[in-house]
Amino acid sequence: MILDLSDDAVLRELWTVQRLAYAVEAELIGFDGIPALHESLDDLRACDETFLGLHDEEGLVGAVSYRLEGSTVDICRLVVHPRAHRRGIATKLLDALPDGPQVVSTGTKNEPALALYRRRGFVETGTREVGPGVSITDLARE
Repeated sequence: MILDLSDDAVLRELWTVQRLAYAVEAELIGFDGIPALHESLDDLRACDETFLGLHDEEGLVGAVSYRLEGSTVDICRLVVHPRAHRRGIATKLLDALPDGPQVVSTGTKNEPALALYRRRGFVETGTREVGPGVSITDLARE
């Protein structure tokens, strides 16, 4: 389940799924400046996050990455291949994270992601503007 980004094939597959997933989010929020959407393979490999992935018969369907900040799990990315939407992939990935308090951010206009996090017990802790007319919502759960 842990993705080894030193493996070029794993890295490329993750990069592809990430680009597809963030393209969907960019469309939802009306903003294509999501940093991970424009990340190079080298940037992704060097990001210093732990990645967990799920596969099906066609390959990687989703991944979540995190950093531990003390006992808090800082969720950095949660991506699901568009072909696998509405199959519970994001929920399974969130369930695979280490125990402890969790924090995450998503586009304020990304209603599917906000709904998922709310169902999982996250509460909004604030919003911040990242561009003209574009904001990010911060969420946390204990």
